[in-house]
Amino acid sequence: MTLPTSNFTHHCLIAMPDMEDSRFSESVTYIVKHDQEGAVGLVVNKPLELTLDQLLSEVGLPLLKPLIDPETPVLFGGPVSSEAGFVLHRDKGLWNSSLEVEGGLCVTSSRDILDAISQGKGPKEFLVVLGYAGWAAGQLEKEMAENSWLTCPADERLLFEMPYEQRWQAAAEKIGVNLNLLSGQIGHA
Repeated sequence: MTLPTSNFTHHCLIAMPDMEDSRFSESVTYIVKHDQEGAVGLVVNKPLELTLDQLLSEVGLPLLKPLIDPETPVLFGGPVSSEAGFVLHRDKGLWNSSLEVEGGLCVTSSRDILDAISQGKGPKEFLVVLGYAGWAAGQLEKEMAENSWLTCPADERLLFEMPYEQRWQAAAEKIGVNLNLLSGQIGHA
C-alpha cells in the first residue's frame, strides 16, 4: 500500500506517549526538509551532557565573547551522524553551508557559524545539535499512519525560548492535545 506523500517541512513532530524508540521518547523534532525522497529533522528538546563551551573548546574555538550562557547545553539532534553538528537559527547570515528552511529559520552545518558564535558575532537565537533524525521515502508517512507522531506548525518561541523540558507538552498543547490522555491505539479498530 502506498501512502500519500505529505510535506511536514517547517513543522514539529511530537512523539506519542507510547513511542517505543527511547531516542525519541517525549521528543519534539523540527522537520528541516521533507519531500518524496524522505525527511530530515532535528530533535529540539533533548540536552546532552555537553555544553556549548565544551563543544567550542573541543573544536578549538575559545568562547571569547559569549552571547549566551556558556553552560547552554548542546542538544541530541537525532541518531544519524551523531558526530556531525548543526546550528538551527534565525537570521540567514552568510555562512558557508546553510539551508534556509522557511520563515527565516536556517540550518547551518559549517564551522564558520561556530566561530562567529564564539566571538559573539553569530545569530542571536540558535540551537546547537549533534546528529539528526532521518526517514527514507515514505517512512515518515508510514509512522504517521501508525500514530507514532503528532504534528504542529513550527513555533519559534517553542524552538528558541521555552525550557527544553516543557517543549513536548507545549507542542501538543499548541494543537489542543493533552498527551496524558492519549493512547497509541487512536483510530484503530
